[in-house]
Amino acid sequence: MGLEQSQHRFHIRQKLTPMANRYVVHAAGPDGTDGEVVAFAHQKRMALKERITFYTDESQRQVLFTFQARQMVDLGATYDIRAASGSPVGTLRKNFAASLLRSTWHMNQEGVGAESTGVERNMTVAVVRRVWDLIPFVDVLPFAWPYHFDFAADGRPVMSVNKRIGLRDRYVLEIGDEHLDRRLAIAQAVALDALQSR
Repeated sequence: MGLEQSQHRFHIRQKLTPMANRYVVHAAGPDGTDGEVVAFAHQKRMALKERITFYTDESQRQVLFTFQARQMVDLGATYDIRAASGSPVGTLRKNFAASLLRSTWHMNQEGVGAESTGVERNMTVAVVRRVWDLIPFVDVLPFAWPYHFDFAADGRPVMSVNKRIGLRDRYVLEIGDEHLDRRLAIAQAVALDALQSR
């Protein structure tokens, strides 16, 4: 079946390897379990110009879409999401100034006027995450407490990303806007983990 526009709920799991971050994206089953794999992301670590390639599955034989920064490492970089053909899907951008207190992202879909803005739901968790990153030796451990992002456009809910509690990074992506391109939504959900420290 693969990735379809009619799918509204996805599970995203990070797989750690020595030289890369990998993310497996499942369509969520009706009972809340993992359904089929609809995307697999591969991100090389320590790249000067951030790029993540999304494939149709873990074999990495067929590219689904790509995610690439326009500039070298930059705290306020814009990231272009492109289909396998190279055509634009949309852009993502972290609002660096607003993110000093509570992480804030802007998501734009190609051909759609309204910008979606995503903000961490819980201010307390946002502050604790920042303190955690400042504690010596503890900052190398993953932040186990769950956190959540809500995206809206003109006051209308678009999607949410919820991190599950645990040492392993697991997320639930819920899409409330039927017109939101699922590739853009998945790219944003992965960016919340892969680029959170940027």
